[in-house]
Amino acid sequence: MIEDKDLDALINDVYEHYGFDFGSYSRASLQRRVDRLYQLDGFNHFYEFLYKIRTDELYYKRMIDEITVNVTEMFRDPSFFKVLREEIVPILATKPFIRIWHAGCSTGEEVYSMAIILKEANLLHKSLLYGTDINGEVLESAKKGIFPLRMMKLYSENYLASNGYQDFCSYYTANYNIAQFNAEFSARMVFSQHNLVSDTSFNEFDLILCRNVLIYFDNTLQKRVLTLFDDSLSVLGFLALGAKESIKYALGDTKFQQLRKEKIWKKIQK
Repeated sequence: MIEDKDLDALINDVYEHYGFDFGSYSRASLQRRVDRLYQLDGFNHFYEFLYKIRTDELYYKRMIDEITVNVTEMFRDPSFFKVLREEIVPILATKPFIRIWHAGCSTGEEVYSMAIILKEANLLHKSLLYGTDINGEVLESAKKGIFPLRMMKLYSENYLASNGYQDFCSYYTANYNIAQFNAEFSARMVFSQHNLVSDTSFNEFDLILCRNVLIYFDNTLQKRVLTLFDDSLSVLGFLALGAKESIKYALGDTKFQQLRKEKIWKKIQK
């Protein structure tokens, strides 16, 4: 594992040369991911690694992509999507137009999962789903709606466990080793880069999902991001986080009301 002084040097150099602040990321998580990249690319000395980052912008982008990549899958945690389907979507259906933000969407599996639920509720035509991530490479993948065919069995099982009732394979076309999801889904999506560390609100949303992203941030940055979500969420809108995440210490208990055991909160006052 790389030493603390090396990690400090990396954080300072990246901020000085590129303006990106890793200082508020969970230190243990950041250290593991940097160490993995350092070992993966075969550096012998940490100063060589730092020099490469400082002088090679393409390598800097590779580092950002490697460190910020997240693991995701369609209908991950089916019980969560079951609650979305049965309790949240019927409320969203009463709105004339539905805006949903998937923050830290990675390669977009969760965005397509939400689009499928909206289609089955006959709401996709009046919905717009925004998927954002700091990692531009994964967003390019998300825009295409192409996923590995080998993952469809798991995704279908997750879908059925979330109370999906259609033939899951009707939502994509299989071609050799890939699954291309129907264009009607991507037509209702907007993918763009957004940095939760430094960027501001860009719309007002009825539902914001940011699952298993805040666990990589320290308490100060978590509070900043949750305040951003509060500013971006309409009154009576919903905020969904990961299983190990909470708004309690950042936003308190007065403005938001938690729904059941899932990490979903309803904003009850401005």
